[in-house]
Amino acid sequence: MANPPTRTQIQPGMTVQIVEKQNQRSGALTTGIVARLLTSSATHPHGIKVMLTNGKVGRVQAIVSQV
Repeated sequence: MANPPTRTQIQPGMTVQIVEKQNQRSGALTTGIVARLLTSSATHPHGIKVMLTNGKVGRVQAIVSQV
């Protein structure tokens, strides 16, 4: 993914696609709803780290739908 969303673009309740740590090599994406933002900086080259409502943690690659 070229430009992952910045922290200001991501809010709890949004549906996003993340890549989990164990899937970084394959690039397999997981879709879910953001529960918490875990990255404190405004941007990150690999995506902002979030926790989904199902407890999975990964870096946001794309926003599927807004709140």
